Amino acid sequence: QVQLVESGGGSVQAGGSLRLSCAASGIGLGSDVVGWYRQAPGKQRESVALITRSGATNYADSVKGRFTISRDNAKNTVYLQMNSLKPDDTAVYYCAVPYGNYWGQGTQVTVSS
Repeated sequence: QVQLVESGGGSVQAGGSLRLSCAASGIGLGSDVVGWYRQAPGKQRESVALITRSGATNYADSVKGRFTISRDNAKNTVYLQMNSLKPDDTAVYYCAVPYGNYWGQGTQVTVSS
């Protein structure tokens, strides 16, 4: 059974940083595309960052230069380092293996001005 468990969310002031973690079991995160997604209240879920098997990354324009996705294969964990956070980054953040349709439960990130 595949499980993705996110952690690291919380409340920070604008300009602050958080690092989200996505720990997996039942699937090797190094063998598939892994992404971070977010959904703010009243908005559709959007892709934030993706990392491929080869380590190539892709970011939403709104987070480029501020967020970094990375992977530790030994720990079977994917991270999202979020710097220079803005109130618009407030959302529930989800880790996913999108092509397998595996999703975590989400972790709340709240950025206050």
